[in-house]
Parts: sequence; structure tokens; C-alpha cells
Amino acid sequence: MTAQRASRVAFRAGTPEDGPAILRLIDDNLAVGHLLPRTIDDLRSHAHRFVVIADADAVVGCAELAPLSLAVAEVRSLVVDTRWRGLGLGSRLIATLQRQARVAGFATICAFTHDPAHFVRLGFSIAPHVWFPEKIAVDCTSCRRFRTCGQYAMALALDGATLQPPAASHTRIPLTPGAPGPFRLPTGQARGAGGQE
Repeated sequence: MTAQRASRVAFRAGTPEDGPAILRLIDDNLAVGHLLPRTIDDLRSHAHRFVVIADADAVVGCAELAPLSLAVAEVRSLVVDTRWRGLGLGSRLIATLQRQARVAGFATICAFTHDPAHFVRLGFSIAPHVWFPEKIAVDCTSCRRFRTCGQYAMALALDGATLQPPAASHTRIPLTPGAPGPFRLPTGQARGAGGQE
């Protein structure tokens, strides 16, 4: 696989029809413990929050921008097919989600990972898990690895702001598992976004 071929892939908004392909990517990476399991119904209902990397009709990568509050969105289910890794596609996915988070009005994006080095290279900082109580309430407390997962909370303040803990008066949106969320990602295709890994 060449970098030239990787430059021809399309970054586009996910659709419900992408659900099975996204599920395959996630399921292929569950064994290593880097992703949370998802259901096909969950993926179809949240498809509009995904950016997918398409090579012709094949989905070879994906990531979701999931709102945690009015100010914070999480990068979730970030995965690139093993045959397409090492070409900077993961960094380009994150750069695309950063732009969409700014447009949607979020101040911070976060991610949870076992390997913080990649996110640190992209400008994220390690932050305390308690800065993201919505994540803990929605995903962590129901996880069998709660308090033992070893994941790092990573955060990036958008538009050059200083990363700060959420204020006590921080306005939160009510999140119900499976709810579609308060915004939709822009439709259409964006090619060649972001930098290289």
C-alpha cells in the first residue's frame, strides 16, 4: 500500500448503510482491548456522527464525534483497517473531527486510549478522568473493566484555548444511551484533511 493510494481515499460523513462496515472494523479490534463494543443498532442511529474513510465502496477507517456536554465532545471508535495503517489516516480523521467540533461549538475534544503517545503528538494532553463525568456515567461505570482498564483520558482545547477543568456550573446536556445527540456533522465529502502520522 502506498501513500499515493492513501491520498485518494475519501473522508465523508457516515450513513446508516455504513453501520455493518463500521461494526466490522470495531469488532476486528476488540480483542486487543482498544475499543468499546458497539451494536449495529447503536452504530446506525449514530452514523451521522461518524466520519468514515472510503476506498471506493469499502470503509477502511472511521471515528465518531460524540457529544458529552455542550462544551465537550469525545473522539470514539477511532480505527483504521490494519492494511491501511502507517499512512497518516488516523491523524487525518482526528483533524477532520477537530474542525467539525469547532463548527459545532465545542470548546474541547477528548479521547480515551491505552496509548497516549499518538494523541500527544497531535497536541492532546493527559487529563484526569474526573474532568469527564458524562463519559464515566455513560460508558465507564457499566464496563467490566471499570477502574482497571488502564486508559488515559486525553483532551485538546480547541482554538488555542488553555485546557481547564470543567466549571461547577458547566452546562450539560442530558444523554441517553442510544439517543442521536444534539447536532449532525456536515454532509458531503472532505478529501485530504489533516496531517500525516
